[in-house]
Amino acid sequence: MCGIAGFFGPNNGMTYAERRDLIQRMCDVIRHRGPDDEGFFLDGGLAIGMRRLSIIDVAAGHQPISNEDGTIWIVFNGEIYNFAELRADLLARGHKFQTRSDTETIIHLYEEEGERCVERLRGMFGFAIYDQNKRKLFLARDRVGKKPLHYTVVNNTLLFGSEIKSLLQHPDLTRNVNFEAISDFLSFGYVPDPATAFRGISKLPPGHTLTYQDGQINIRSYWDFNYNAAAQDEPPQSEAYYVERVRELIAEAVRIRLVSEVPLGAFLSGGIDSSTVVGMMARQLDQPVKTFSIGFSEASFDELFYAGIAARHFQSDHHEFIVTPDVCRLVEEIVWHHDEPFADASSVPSYVVSKMAREFVTVVLSGDGGDEVFAGYGRYAEDRRLARFERIPAFIRRQILMPLSRALPQAAYGKNFLRHISLEGGARYIDSVTFFNEDIKAHFFSPDFRQALNGHSSGNAFAQIYATPKNAGHVERMLYLDGKTYLPGDILTKVDRMTMAHSIEARVPLLDHDLIEFVQKIPTSLKLTDHAHGDVGKYILRKAVADMIPREILDRPKRGFGVPVAKWFKQELREMLYDTLTDRTTRERGYFNQAALQSLISEHLSGRRDNSRHLWSLLTFELWHRSFIDQRPAMIFAGAKSISLDALAAGTSAVSN
Repeated sequence: MCGIAGFFGPNNGMTYAERRDLIQRMCDVIRHRGPDDEGFFLDGGLAIGMRRLSIIDVAAGHQPISNEDGTIWIVFNGEIYNFAELRADLLARGHKFQTRSDTETIIHLYEEEGERCVERLRGMFGFAIYDQNKRKLFLARDRVGKKPLHYTVVNNTLLFGSEIKSLLQHPDLTRNVNFEAISDFLSFGYVPDPATAFRGISKLPPGHTLTYQDGQINIRSYWDFNYNAAAQDEPPQSEAYYVERVRELIAEAVRIRLVSEVPLGAFLSGGIDSSTVVGMMARQLDQPVKTFSIGFSEASFDELFYAGIAARHFQSDHHEFIVTPDVCRLVEEIVWHHDEPFADASSVPSYVVSKMAREFVTVVLSGDGGDEVFAGYGRYAEDRRLARFERIPAFIRRQILMPLSRALPQAAYGKNFLRHISLEGGARYIDSVTFFNEDIKAHFFSPDFRQALNGHSSGNAFAQIYATPKNAGHVERMLYLDGKTYLPGDILTKVDRMTMAHSIEARVPLLDHDLIEFVQKIPTSLKLTDHAHGDVGKYILRKAVADMIPREILDRPKRGFGVPVAKWFKQELREMLYDTLTDRTTRERGYFNQAALQSLISEHLSGRRDNSRHLWSLLTFELWHRSFIDQRPAMIFAGAKSISLDALAAGTSAVSN
């Protein structure tokens, strides 16, 4: 696991020393991703570099790594879980290896298969390969977006990096706000791929490669979710077959992610997904699994009860951490690590549990991805319930209910519900995952901001993604949309940034692509299932792990990773919220309608309405703007002494079973 960065293009008058200094700064600013080692390779207008977190071949896996004759070079971030099999095949073809690392396997595979090498890789990755003979730079990102990769072009030079802050070290790169992306961020709580909050900087989408040659960019898709498969590829099998195969694939996905030369553990929330991962680990390891859980002093948000049940059941070496409101002091640091405004407040506990885990392990497995793969989110079942309103004639919904919703005052009760039930299918689902909808933004944005958007509507791109699967039903389209947007843009971004902030590698077995490709073929009725008491998500997963997971966890209601932000805004974060969103700096930007902003704050502080999601979005946006647009994001927090765990905790406990 590493952080990578680099640039490729004409020299543009830069001396070797200036190019060496630039690649050094691009890597220094992401030192947190790899504190163990660094390496660089420069060739004319090419410079690539890395910061290494040593996991596999700790002694000899130094990067960059080249092929036998030094004409092809690679910097790599991630883990390839089938590298041993690939290596054996490549040795049989006559390749010679300098190391035992998975990194070197990729470069020899590239020699054999060119850009299609990515199709044989099983794992998580973002890498750059420099082909000296072809004067070509080749970038690739893993199938679902577990590892990040960003790029831009400045003066005919391609810049790339694991984090945007590396690119921003280039002296000629201007830092301008991408207003369309900010509008999307306020709608969904993150900036969806391939855009970023910076105009001109892009994310390489998951499942894509990028080639830069002769000043031209070529981007190619090599993998995608395929929900057409359920209707086309093969006839349905028995439920027992699906149950057994899901169990086998999860066990294999966990097994191949246990390879490590450094200490390894798992995040345990007490939900089905993380309990499944820990249970499979416990069956395959010859020692207790080290598990880590987070809780809050506010009882209604505390998940430690269920995590404790799972820990005792699996006899793990369990560590718990209870977060107090003092954690609010971390908000600016968390924003810095995200590179972009990010409205998922569960970054806060994710940051803290990663900090705790790093005191014991270097690698963790997590249960992320289970909801997107097995239809576990409560909003899928809720959408089914709301679909009954489609029985209302369309002309009534469109010509009466929707206009009535728009006519009601902005803060009127029932306004959002009327709008929501007037929609159908994809439009209704997109509305359900939206924070600031277009009507709210029209009222909330200043005239200048609206003019900068030039008619941009955040839901249009999501509607196109929803419509992409052809022979697929509504549930499959919702899963596809979440797999393309929420999964890489929110869930995996949070996992990557918050773990790497503490130099810890997170592995996500439920997003193994072999598992995903199989589960896509399972009938939807075995994922989101009708029961007497309502729809039940993850039905087939529950059946597959029923003999392994405690009944209390299998039967518990679905809950998200809740964070008591609403309470914090009224108490510990009240002063920061008000001072940040109403001070002169914020007002003079002229982005927002100040009366609407004041109303949003007042409604929340008075208890009239819970606006915490909207306010957290606005707070993180303004803090991001100050750190990344108003000033160059130097190593503000990198290498700085962080707040200690003791200062953030009401108390910690370690339970060895």
